[in-house]
Amino acid sequence: MFHQALISTDFEDGLYRLGYAIPSLAESGFTDITFFHSVPVETDRSVPKVDEEAVHLARERLEDIIHQAPAGIDVKVVVNGGRASSNILQQIKASGCEVVFLGMPTRNILSERLFGSTTMKLVEQTPVPMLIMRPQLISTFTTQELSLRCRNLFRYLLIPYDGTAGSNEFLETLKARIQNNPPSADHRYWLLWVVEDNIRRELQSDRPLVEAQEQLEQAANTLRELNLKVETVVVEGDPLEEILRAADRYDIGAIATSSRGIGGLLRWSVPSLTREILRHSWHPVLYFPHHN
Repeated sequence: MFHQALISTDFEDGLYRLGYAIPSLAESGFTDITFFHSVPVETDRSVPKVDEEAVHLARERLEDIIHQAPAGIDVKVVVNGGRASSNILQQIKASGCEVVFLGMPTRNILSERLFGSTTMKLVEQTPVPMLIMRPQLISTFTTQELSLRCRNLFRYLLIPYDGTAGSNEFLETLKARIQNNPPSADHRYWLLWVVEDNIRRELQSDRPLVEAQEQLEQAANTLRELNLKVETVVVEGDPLEEILRAADRYDIGAIATSSRGIGGLLRWSVPSLTREILRHSWHPVLYFPHHN
C-alpha cells in the first residue's frame, strides 16, 4: 500500500526499534524509509538553543541500529532541533513520504488535555496517512516478534463504515491508494457496520440490520472490483466497543479510519468516533486525513 515511510520516534515510544526490522518492512513493500527524531530546544536566558550534543547522540543511536539495511532499500536518518510537531510536518514535506509512523500511548480525555499529544496535534494537520502504534506493545516485542508484525502491517485491515458521505469518500481514498500501490493477493479487508443500539427504534428503518448489510455489500463491491478479498460484518451495539471487539475477533493488523471536518477531532465538546479509536485501540490505527 505504501513505498515511502517516515518513522518518527522520541525514543520513549519504541518506534526506533523498527530499525531492527527493516528487511521485514521491505517485505511489506517499503523501498524508502526515513527515521526521524526531534530534539527539544532548550532556553538559555530566554534564547532558544539546540543541544548539538543531543542531536549528535540521537543520530548516532539511530544510525547504529539501521547500519545493516538490505540492498535495494533506501534508509536515512534525520535529527533536528525544535518543536516536535512542527519538525515532523516539515520532514513529511521534505521526505516526500506516503505514510508517517507515530507512537501514542492509550489516554483518556483528561490526561490528553493536561499533557497534550504530539500525535493528536498532527492528526488535524498531516497531509499524509498516519500509522499510529502503541509504545506499550512495540517496546515489549522481541526483535523476532517485531519483524513478524512488520511483515503484516497492512495485510488485514478493519474498516468501519456507516453509509455516510464521509465513509464513501474514505473508501474512494482507500481505493485510490490501493490502485496506486496494489497489495499482494493475500491481503484481506473487513468492512464493519455497527448499528447503534442507543438510537430510538422509531428513528430507525423497519429493518436496520438488513438494510445496513445491503448497503455494506454495495460498498464492499467497490473494493472487490480491484480483486481484493473483502468480508462484510454488521453488528448492533456501541460503535467503539464493537469496533475494538471486531479487531480482536478477526485478527486484524490495523484499523483503517478517517475523519471529516477540520478541527472536529480536537473539539472536546464534539463527539468523534475516530478520536476515541485513536485513544483506546491497542491495535495500530491507520488514519487517513480528510482533504477538503
